Amino acid sequence: MLKLSHIKSVAASVGFDLCGVVRCQNFDSDRLFLEHWLSEGYGDGLTYLERNIDKRADATKLVEGAKSVIVCAVSYKNRYSCGYPPESKNKIASYALTTDYHINIKRMLQNLCAELKQSTPTLSGRCFTDSAPIFEKRYAVEAGLGWIGRQSLLVTPQFGSFVLLGVAVVTEECDSYDAPYSGIGCAECRRCIDACPNGAIHNRHIDTRRCISRATVEKQPEHSTPLHGWIFGCDECQSCCPYNIKAPLATNPLFAPTIDPTSIDWQKMSEAEFKLHFATSPLSRTTVERIKQNID
Repeated sequence: MLKLSHIKSVAASVGFDLCGVVRCQNFDSDRLFLEHWLSEGYGDGLTYLERNIDKRADATKLVEGAKSVIVCAVSYKNRYSCGYPPESKNKIASYALTTDYHINIKRMLQNLCAELKQSTPTLSGRCFTDSAPIFEKRYAVEAGLGWIGRQSLLVTPQFGSFVLLGVAVVTEECDSYDAPYSGIGCAECRRCIDACPNGAIHNRHIDTRRCISRATVEKQPEHSTPLHGWIFGCDECQSCCPYNIKAPLATNPLFAPTIDPTSIDWQKMSEAEFKLHFATSPLSRTTVERIKQNID
């Protein structure tokens, strides 16, 4: 059996800022909401969201014999997270200015599980960070890390929504579990809804047909979406959040910016140069030609 205190101690030692543990659960209400959201056309051609919905709602279908879900979060707030100078052009979402979080968080989760296995040799499971269909934000709420804000992101009291999530679905019980988050959350605040220049934010869900991040990061949409100077991702709904404004800058060096977005001449960059410079960056999801199209 795992010990909750030991899990949290190890999570901190491998670089996570927050950690909670919860039993595997079946989130039927979230599944029904996702199915309705997709039926209304909000998915805008993101067909991967339509696959494996049953697994999203039930982690035991991802890992046979799963008993517990360890939810970890790390802050990534940097100097660009709460807004660029007014004269800035070609803005990039602040999470994309660092080494690809998929690489770092997956390694951190693997180190966490390897350490836990030292004291619990029978432990097995799988680690995910955006790499499997699972309602990680809902698990984060159930594990007490925070709440789902009006902009549909997890918001934590300590670090706002500038956090990246990773989960480990494991086959061992824990000696105790965290309680769900029960704070005040967003209360009456609607700053994120009002800040979105395209009106993409509804109450706790997104119309991706209007979302700048979807238009610049995911597969090319068939329709035109105003980008308002963003060429990869968008932080408009986050930079105005009171919790984000007061949150400290990230301290984990793995999530320090490696890109200065204000010093890059995209128009002169070749595809080969782009691949060389951004091979381990979230920008590797796109191409320099698409970046140039977004600028235009």
